[in-house]
Amino acid sequence: MSGHSHWSGIKHRKAAQDAKKGVAFQKLVKDIIAAAKEGGGDPNSNFRLKVAIERAKAGNVPVDNIERGIKRGTGELGGPMEEIYYEGYGPNGVAVMVQAMTDNRNRTAPDMRSLFSKIGGSIGEMGCVAWNFDRKGVVEIIGEGIDEDELMMAALEAGADDLEAEEEGFEVSCDPNVLSQVAQALREAGYNVGTIEVQMVPKNTVAIGNKSDAAKMLAMIERFEDHDDVQAVYANFDIPDEILAELD
Repeated sequence: MSGHSHWSGIKHRKAAQDAKKGVAFQKLVKDIIAAAKEGGGDPNSNFRLKVAIERAKAGNVPVDNIERGIKRGTGELGGPMEEIYYEGYGPNGVAVMVQAMTDNRNRTAPDMRSLFSKIGGSIGEMGCVAWNFDRKGVVEIIGEGIDEDELMMAALEAGADDLEAEEEGFEVSCDPNVLSQVAQALREAGYNVGTIEVQMVPKNTVAIGNKSDAAKMLAMIERFEDHDDVQAVYANFDIPDEILAELD
């Protein structure tokens, strides 16, 4: 999980910001779209979708929005959805991968090119930075007082590769092909499963040593995430916890 742990602090900080801005609502719907596209629109046979729906309901997302999210993911509404990764470079030569889901790549591609330009970076050819990332399935386990050894045993038995302690519990990593299987097994073992997603985890990182550059990097992430077609943004920068704390 090298190069991954720094995302935890960034993720939790952004989650708090997103909640204040109302972006969390949109993120919950995007999770439903992604889950429905990957595994179909039936939550009884798509565990990732089932959990995404549960989280959306807990976040007070209206039923109509949930149903539209499922239909968008399956292509019943707005045409078939296509997942595309846009790759390039941000400030300080940071490698950036933007995961988008769109029903019109002719609309999305120019927007992504423009956003890369606005952050002082440049969009690149497919594969230009993908080599620096590993595709991982990640299951969030939420709760206090969780025995790490017991969770590790349960995760490995379910087919996972590793786990890492986080602020609100643990993140279990696995091959993306067994993501739903691992998440379902951990739920059945009594663990509180949070997000279930595929992430692009950087193999190595660029250290960000000052507050100004750190603020630029987080602003870059926000610019991309505010676009309706963007599901997630990955970049290989590393902001130390003490600098993150200064930005709160």
